[in-house]
Amino acid sequence: MVTRKEVAELAGVSEATVSRVFNGLGPMKEETKQRVLEAAKTLNYHPNAIAQSFARRRSGNLGVVLPYVPKVHLFSTYYFSEVLSGIGAKVKEMGYDLLLMFRSQDEESDYNDVFRSQKVDACIILGAADTPRERQQLKKLEEGGHPFCLVNQHFTGERFNEVDADHTAGSYSAVKHLLEKGYSRVAFLNGSSQFSNSGDRRQGYIQAMREAGMEPENLAHLYYEGNYSRTSGYRAAAAVYERRREIDAVFAANDRMAIGLMQGLRELGWEAGRDVAVIGCDNSDAARVTDPPLTSVAVPFYEMGSLAAQRLLEQVNGEPGGFQLKLDTELIIRQSCRKA
Repeated sequence: MVTRKEVAELAGVSEATVSRVFNGLGPMKEETKQRVLEAAKTLNYHPNAIAQSFARRRSGNLGVVLPYVPKVHLFSTYYFSEVLSGIGAKVKEMGYDLLLMFRSQDEESDYNDVFRSQKVDACIILGAADTPRERQQLKKLEEGGHPFCLVNQHFTGERFNEVDADHTAGSYSAVKHLLEKGYSRVAFLNGSSQFSNSGDRRQGYIQAMREAGMEPENLAHLYYEGNYSRTSGYRAAAAVYERRREIDAVFAANDRMAIGLMQGLRELGWEAGRDVAVIGCDNSDAARVTDPPLTSVAVPFYEMGSLAAQRLLEQVNGEPGGFQLKLDTELIIRQSCRKA
């Protein structure tokens, strides 16, 4: 029996392109379409009629569910803009359209409604918090057989489709670097515990500090929590400054908090790179232009978005699902953690 893969190889296209030709989905160059049809004729390939019937009921859209936060410019944040750019580029490449959907954190959401309306064939969920209600809704999606994927978030004990980064290793590398540079009193400014990357970064921080001889129970005075906003970093500056005799470096769980912290400390007379070391996480564009430039853990958000879209649309087109992917991070060293 001739397979779709064999047709794709003969035509010199992807399997997804073969599926789109026979299912009539998305825009396509006529030359590409004819190449696929000729390859199918040569190989005597006949697509499954039932699968075709199902596919024709598809929308040709990939949905992205985003958190709605009033008065927050979501698309100006490095994380969301990079992930969405990666998703958008891959969706276009694979011949689909992108549909953005917003939901408030406090509203009773039923993700199944997105599929019942036949607006999307699959969806990527961004900004999912680990709450009982969220877990329940995701499990209902899974039980309904609807293709979905989480990006930059995982749920302990569940095996949802997910594309994440190795935040534990990234955090560990940042704190380890500070310790190797001679800093010994490293504080940690984390984000909300509702997000898995906060827990992962905390784990990396504890691992590095433990290797340096400091147990978790002795680190409480070095732990601060923000909400991943620049404002929360700025507000944390006063508390960090109060303990300046006990702190010589700070690792912040994202660049926005790190930059807010640096601003607040500067107003109090404490300069990053001179009086205290600061490292952020994301390696955003802003990290390159702060004064001093911010050392940061680079997270491949664009690649995460692209890979999530690719694997999810491949699943829509008949490939097996069930993927949990974790991409590497990299520490980018700049002047904010220079030892005086």
